[in-house]
Amino acid sequence: MIVCIAEKPSVAREIAAILGARNKRDGYIEGNGYQVTWVFGHLCTLKEPHEYQEKWKRWSIADLPLIPQRFGIKLIENDGSIKQFHIIENLIKNADEVINCGDAGQEGELIQRWVMQKAECKCPVKRLWISSLTEESIREGFQNLRPQSDFNKLYEAGAMRAIGDWLLGMNATRLYTLRYGQNKQVLSIGRVQTPTLALVVKRHFEIVNFKPEKYWELKTVYRDITFSASKGKFTSKEEGLNFLETVKSDDFTVTDISAKEGKEFAPRLFDLTSLQVECNKKYGFSAEDTLKLIQSLYEKKVTTYPRVDTTFLSEDIYPKIGPIMQGLKSYATLTEPVLKTKIPKSKKVFDNSKVTDHHAIIPTGINPTNLTQEELKVFDLVARRFIANFYPVCETSTTTVLGKVKDIEFKVNGKQILVPGWRTVFEKSATDEENKDDEEKTLPIFTVGESGPHVPDLTEKETTPPKPYTEATLLRAMETAGKQIDDEELRDLLKENGIGRPSTRANIIETLYKRNYMRKKGKSIEATETGISLINTIQNELLKSAELTGQWEKKLRMIEKSTFETGAFMTELKQMVCSIVESERYSYTYGRTVKIENQPEQKGEKKSK
Repeated sequence: MIVCIAEKPSVAREIAAILGARNKRDGYIEGNGYQVTWVFGHLCTLKEPHEYQEKWKRWSIADLPLIPQRFGIKLIENDGSIKQFHIIENLIKNADEVINCGDAGQEGELIQRWVMQKAECKCPVKRLWISSLTEESIREGFQNLRPQSDFNKLYEAGAMRAIGDWLLGMNATRLYTLRYGQNKQVLSIGRVQTPTLALVVKRHFEIVNFKPEKYWELKTVYRDITFSASKGKFTSKEEGLNFLETVKSDDFTVTDISAKEGKEFAPRLFDLTSLQVECNKKYGFSAEDTLKLIQSLYEKKVTTYPRVDTTFLSEDIYPKIGPIMQGLKSYATLTEPVLKTKIPKSKKVFDNSKVTDHHAIIPTGINPTNLTQEELKVFDLVARRFIANFYPVCETSTTTVLGKVKDIEFKVNGKQILVPGWRTVFEKSATDEENKDDEEKTLPIFTVGESGPHVPDLTEKETTPPKPYTEATLLRAMETAGKQIDDEELRDLLKENGIGRPSTRANIIETLYKRNYMRKKGKSIEATETGISLINTIQNELLKSAELTGQWEKKLRMIEKSTFETGAFMTELKQMVCSIVESERYSYTYGRTVKIENQPEQKGEKKSK
C-alpha cells in the first residue's frame, strides 16, 4: 500500500480523486492501492525547555542560556492534531512506500518530515513537487516523483530556522523579561520580529526628532509650462528674492531642446512580496490578507504556488505560455495580440539561474469562476502582469527644454509615450491620472531662440520628515534588510539578505500587531509605547539588527543550496545566544551601581535610538 500525506484535507481530496482512491475512511481516503491522508498545519513542534530539563520550567537568569544537547520534537497538544497524527502513524506502519505530498516549500517540508520522524517511518519515501494544483500538474508530478533525499537540504534549512528561532526566542525572552519585565509582563523577543519592530521604532524617532528646514524654489511659467531654476533650492530667502528680481524684468528665451528616446519594460512578474506590496498600495489589503487570498486562488487552481521569492520563470514553462493565455477567456481581447504572433522569450522573464524551487506567480490557464470580489482583484493583478510581460516594450521620448532669463537658467522635462506597448494591458484609473508626475506631462512644441513674457514666482517650502511605514514599504524594508531600494535589479541582489521569508513576513507583521508592539493608523504603521519601550530596553544591537538577521537568512538559503553547513550554523547560533546572555548578565551583576550614577545619560541615549 502506498501512503500519500497531503498538506490539508482539500488537497488530499484532489489527489485521491486523481489517483482513483474513492473510499472515505476516518482521517484518510483509500482505493486503487493508495491511502491518501493529510496534516493540517504543524502536528509537531520542538519540545519546551522543561521537557529537556525539569529545572528549566522555572525562569531563572542563572539557568541561561538554555541550549539542549540534542533537540527533540513532540506532538502539539491538541485533540484534533493528536488524533490525526495517530491515524497517519498507523498508516505509515503498514505502508510499502510513503509519498510526501506536502506544501512544496521549506515549511511544508519541515511539517511533513517531523510527522514522519515522529511516526518512525522506515519505508522508502518519495516527494511530490508541484507548482500548481491543476489536474495536469498533479498527474505530471506523480509521473515524475523525486527521491526524498533530493530535499534533505531544504529540510535541514527549515530545521535550522526552527532551532534558531527557539534558541533566540526562549533565551532572549526569558532574559529580558526577568531583567526588565514589570508586573510579570513577558517581553517577547524573536529573531525576525524584533529587528522588524526596530525598523518601525527607528522610523518613529526619525519622524519625532525631525526638524523642518525652510527652503525656497524659483519657478517661472512660460507658455503655460512651469520651468524650474536649474540652481535648485535656495536656503536663504534673500538670495531667492535677488534671483526673482533679476528675472522679472526680462523675457524668457528657449536656449536648448533635447529629446531622448527610451524603452520601458513591463513590471516583472509577481513574487509573493511584490504582490503583497501591490495589493497594499492599490487596495489597502494587509500582507496577511493578500497571502490568504493568493493561497485561496492557488487552492482553486487558478494561480500557481504563491510562497515564492523569484520574479522569473524557468525555461521549461515557455511552451505552456500559449495554452495558459488561451485559457484566460475573460482576457481574450488582451491575449489575442500575443497569440497572433510568436510568443517572445525574453531573458527578463525566463531565467533558469533565477529560479530555484518554484517560479514566479502566474495564472494556470484555468479561467476563474466563483471568486470573491477580493479574490478577483488579486487574480486580475496577477493575470494582467503576466499578459503584459509578453507585450512589446513601451517606447517613450523624454524631452528636456532649457531656457534662460539673463544669466539664470531654467529647465523642464516632459515625457511622451510613443508606442504604449505593454501599458495597454493596464486600465488607467482617475487616481493614476491625478498622481501623474508633472515631469511626465507632454510638452508643447518649442523652438530654440523663441522668447516671450513669463511669470516668475518664489515659493517657500519646508523639508518633510520621513513617511511612516505602510505594510507595503515595511515588506520592502524586510526584503532588503532595512535598505530602501526602488531599482528591481539592485533589490534582487539584497533579497538573499532579507529578514524573514516571503511566506513568513505577513505572519511576523500580524504577530507584532497582536502583541501591541505596533498598530495601524489608516494605511500607516506606528510603533506603540509598548513597542518603543521594548526596543529601547534592548541594548544589545545583535537582537535589533536587520542587517545581521538578513545575513543569517542568507546562510539558511546557503544551507538549502549545500554551500553552508548546518554544523557551522549551529555553532554560530550557540555563540550568539551565549554572547547575548553573558553581556546582559555582566551588566546585571557589575553594572547596577554604574547604572544609577549614569541614569540621566542613559535616558538620553535611549531617546536617540
